[in-house]
Amino acid sequence: MDAVRAMREARYAEAQARAGRPAPTSRAAKPAKAEPAKATPSKAPAKAAPAAAETDDGALCGHRNISGRTCTRERGHAAKSHRYS
Repeated sequence: MDAVRAMREARYAEAQARAGRPAPTSRAAKPAKAEPAKATPSKAPAKAAPAAAETDDGALCGHRNISGRTCTRERGHAAKSHRYS
C-alpha cells in the first residue's frame, strides 16, 4: 500500500511541476500581501497599474478540470462557468 501512495505522490509532484502551478501561486500571493501595506498611504494608482499589467500579459484563470484542460478565461473572472481549451 505504501508503494501505491509513493507512486501517486510522485505522479502528483510531476503533474504540478509540469503545470507550473505552485510557483505562480506563491509569487502572486507574496506581492499581494506586501503591496497593500506599502501602497495604502499614497500609492493607490500604483497598485492599479500592476493589476492592469497582469491582465495585459494574458493572465488566465488556470482552473483545471478532471481531464486536465485549462480554463482560458481571465484570472478572477466573474462568470460562474469555466471555458476550457
